Amino acid sequence: MKLPGNMRNISIIFITFSSFMYIGTDALVASNSIQTTTKCEFYNQSMCANPDDPKCHDIEDCDRQDDGKRSHCFVLWSENEHGVINISLKGCFLNSEECYNKSDCVARVTKPDKYLFCCCEGNMCNQNFKWILSPTETPPMSTAIPAIPPDSISVVEVAIIILVLFMLLFMIIVCYVWYRRNKVFNELPTSDPSPLPPPSPYLDLRPIQLIEIKARGRFGAVWKAQFKAEEIAVKVFPVQDKQSWITEQDIFKLPHMNHPNILSYIGVEKHGDNLQSEFWLLTAYHERGSLCDFLKAHTLTWAELARVAETMARGLMHLHEAIPGKSPGESMKPTIAHRDFKSKNVLLKSDLTACIADFGLAIVFEAGKTCGDTHGQVGTRRYMAPEVLEGAINFTPDAFLRIDMYACGLVLWELVSRCTAQEGPIPEYRLPFEEEVGQHPSLEDMQESVVQRKVRPVIQEHWRHHPGLAGICDTMEECWDHDAEARLSASCVMERVMQLNRYQPTSLGLRIENDKSLTQFKEISM
Repeated sequence: MKLPGNMRNISIIFITFSSFMYIGTDALVASNSIQTTTKCEFYNQSMCANPDDPKCHDIEDCDRQDDGKRSHCFVLWSENEHGVINISLKGCFLNSEECYNKSDCVARVTKPDKYLFCCCEGNMCNQNFKWILSPTETPPMSTAIPAIPPDSISVVEVAIIILVLFMLLFMIIVCYVWYRRNKVFNELPTSDPSPLPPPSPYLDLRPIQLIEIKARGRFGAVWKAQFKAEEIAVKVFPVQDKQSWITEQDIFKLPHMNHPNILSYIGVEKHGDNLQSEFWLLTAYHERGSLCDFLKAHTLTWAELARVAETMARGLMHLHEAIPGKSPGESMKPTIAHRDFKSKNVLLKSDLTACIADFGLAIVFEAGKTCGDTHGQVGTRRYMAPEVLEGAINFTPDAFLRIDMYACGLVLWELVSRCTAQEGPIPEYRLPFEEEVGQHPSLEDMQESVVQRKVRPVIQEHWRHHPGLAGICDTMEECWDHDAEARLSASCVMERVMQLNRYQPTSLGLRIENDKSLTQFKEISM
């Protein structure tokens, strides 16, 4: 049956919009089949001297995403003409539409390129990857929209159709621009649009020679480096951890951060372009390394323990304090919570005084402003406070400072466990909770032990036979109290250690230098 001209035109327009609705329905169905990604295979070529070493390959836990955003896995690699594959990076990748609903990590390219990149959704989906050639021209649609005979449409109808199409196109462009401006995600950049920070004095005095890797961490590798006649440390961040590089230098540049128990900042550099970019953080170099590594190979006398504990607490106190400017108009130092405090992030100077490092997860609390943090479950699982493990953080400055103090109690336990002042043989170094949950605990393991069973590292009875160590044991117990509000502050820990260090052993037991010290210690202990 032949329809009248106007009815035929309406039918054609209806078919067109039906096609759009069909495509939209497919997109909705696809969006409902989201594969949640929580774990990805991790590899960083810049952190591994030998790629075949199984220790170079790890499992990365992806950060939990908010507001409908999703996590993915990714692989960045190159392949020569002989088919030899060279992997550069593997790991978690934050929300990107390019990765939606892809269960396989496949790079689709129109021609072989120097670097290949793919991403996917689903746990460990980046273990296997490949690339395939895609056609340069888009194949024609199998079902074409029927053409409209020109003689059956009036000029007015053509104008209306064109106007409607332009309005739809305009609305799509407006929605897309709004979406891009309001969407917050961290993707691998193809360029570096963000300005670099002001150059430090060292940037124009190259070359800096990287000598050897001294440590590897979550955000990159730390190198011993040579600048002229001076040894410095260079922390190298891969491109996906650029935000941590920015966070660290922003913390170092805050007023009054130059402190003997805070790692000394030198400057920053950027090397390479695009996906091969590296971001360098230049700091002072300390040969003794981290407290964790030092305790693995060395023991401490009581005097050395007291020196490390006092200076560590002094650095943490400085970090936590809000310090006003010394003169009118001078900026104040805000309160800073470390959020990843542990023995790996405490460095030892040559005189065994401590300085605090690694501010990639630190958070700043400026007066009159909210912290702006929407995800509090960060840090190293082994050192997470109970409220962090169960996701019940009160987002206030005091709450975050108490989380640091819980971890400080665990570091004090590590110090005492390797102190020669205890009676009997000194045990091999162990991380906190290593006996209880092993070397690689899951979040569920820590939740069960710390939150549900309220387990803490074992304090040996013979530690308390030395009055100084006994005082440290009491201090660590008050630091890791399950009730966050009952925990000691960093200033209180520092004062306690100072008073405990005044103890002098005698043949009759222990002597305090004067009665005033005893009174002060009792007041601190109350």
